[in-house]
Amino acid sequence: MGNLKPLEIVLIIAVILLLFGAKKLPDMARSLGKSARILKSEAKAMKKDDEPAATTDAAADPAAQQAAARTIQAAPGDVTSSRPVSEAKPTTQS
Repeated sequence: MGNLKPLEIVLIIAVILLLFGAKKLPDMARSLGKSARILKSEAKAMKKDDEPAATTDAAADPAAQQAAARTIQAAPGDVTSSRPVSEAKPTTQS
């Protein structure tokens, strides 16, 4: 972006507005922000999973930890997109 002149930036913004429309741009930005927050929280969770667990945490309530592990967390404040994860059922082959 350092090599772009102000006129070129205005032209790019005008083309984006023409392609997507002014009404859809806020929704697109909002969904992009939610996706970035979810990705960030999942990356933190993966780093946290790599760390050795304390013995007091594991002995505290294993049922609650198992239930929490089965839920995909959404962005903070967004309860509509969090959903339980169904576990794979073993299949029998005949």
